[in-house]
Amino acid sequence: MIKPDAVGNSHTGAIIDHIIKGGFKITAMKYTWLSAEKAGQFYAVHSARPFYNDLVAFMSSGPIVAAILEKDNAVEDFRELIGATDPTKAEAGTIRQLFAKSIDANAVHGSDSDENAAIEGSFFFSSFEKF
Repeated sequence: MIKPDAVGNSHTGAIIDHIIKGGFKITAMKYTWLSAEKAGQFYAVHSARPFYNDLVAFMSSGPIVAAILEKDNAVEDFRELIGATDPTKAEAGTIRQLFAKSIDANAVHGSDSDENAAIEGSFFFSSFEKF
């Protein structure tokens, strides 16, 4: 997912270009705006954490681009492509190092497991929208 900060700063195209050049195939993509309710549902796993309300407010503050990516070893490779959550600690050339402003406004979200990728993909896309 390309988060509201990166979409708002016109980095969507450059981020998609990085993803494609990283060898990923985009099998679904959607430009949308999450309501606070939908953002809360997506990040429900973090509901007991102190940053949850700020995260929901941020993720519902502007449009996002949701996508499903395909590649051998996709989760691990994507997490390497995007870099550390804190852009000041992200490797040079990673998406977060290039486009994120802070640990909170960190440009992109990437699933942390194949199981979560399937759940998150189904959150945004019906079976008719996946190719």
